Amino acid sequence: MKDLEAKGILEKDIKIIAYRDKLKKNEVYSKPTFGSKHLNWKGEITNPEVNDFINEKFDLLISYYDVEKAILLTITHHSKAQFKIGFSSIDKRLNHLMINTNAENHKVFIHELFRYLKILNKI
Repeated sequence: MKDLEAKGILEKDIKIIAYRDKLKKNEVYSKPTFGSKHLNWKGEITNPEVNDFINEKFDLLISYYDVEKAILLTITHHSKAQFKIGFSSIDKRLNHLMINTNAENHKVFIHELFRYLKILNKI
């Protein structure tokens, strides 16, 4: 988030939800957090915060994951965001722009993100 703010994006304009493989029962997370248990056998997301996130109309969705997990793919697919950006290792049909790096290399991702947003006149 600090890298986005350094590029001029206001904190109030950033909304984050976090995925965890394992959710601890009594742990309090600083951001809305969900896990695979929030995806039912019909492929429906059962977490209201995640559903609200999906249904919100964003200018830009950054799908910051480079390993395909059913719930993350579902969120990206159903998101009402106007423009979606993610990693090139994820299904090419989900995002409008794919960046060829991995999640551990966030500085490269941010650099490429803003480079292409400028080229595409998105910012």
